[in-house]
Amino acid sequence: MVATMYTLLSGLYKYVFQKDEYCILILGLDNAGKTTFLEQSKTRFSKNYKGMSLSKITTTVGLNIGTVDVGKARLMFWDLGGQEELQSLWDKYYAECHGVIYVIDSTDEERLSESKRAFEKMVTSEALDGVPILVLANKQDVETCLSIPDIKTAFSDCTAKIGRRDCLTQACSALTGKGVREGIEWMVKCVVRNVHRPPRRRDIT
Repeated sequence: MVATMYTLLSGLYKYVFQKDEYCILILGLDNAGKTTFLEQSKTRFSKNYKGMSLSKITTTVGLNIGTVDVGKARLMFWDLGGQEELQSLWDKYYAECHGVIYVIDSTDEERLSESKRAFEKMVTSEALDGVPILVLANKQDVETCLSIPDIKTAFSDCTAKIGRRDCLTQACSALTGKGVREGIEWMVKCVVRNVHRPPRRRDIT
């Protein structure tokens, strides 16, 4: 009887006071809009978060961290710097992450091949096997941007290397917020159902 009560109370505590925490990497070249996306995510999912001025965001050197709660899931975002010399640090975070958001600057056709190479190196890492990937074609609010079909064509060589995992390419404007909520909600569904990378349990604070 006592053991049963303990089990019930323990289960109730976990339900009320704990969340499943998932670590999500935000990757992509510098100036792709990763930090802007992170700020918009925090603004949309955190009730009391006022956010920083998007016009004041500068190139990330190192790491930005942010947390949002979506239902019973807590997403811990790691926004990593995208400069070439910092990309070598990305794989240090792969083993602990549950999902990847890869941001592409749809207005920068000149660097699209560079972005593709970084994506290809990332997606073929064994440490990311089975991890869901959301590819965001950012800056879709700019009239001259590349379309989703354009980007899919440019990245077509990578399709076979994606392997067995959830993967979605989605239009987004981190500046206006369009596509941000949809992308996050898709990622939550994917990480929750991915049994190969169980969440960490965290007390709600």
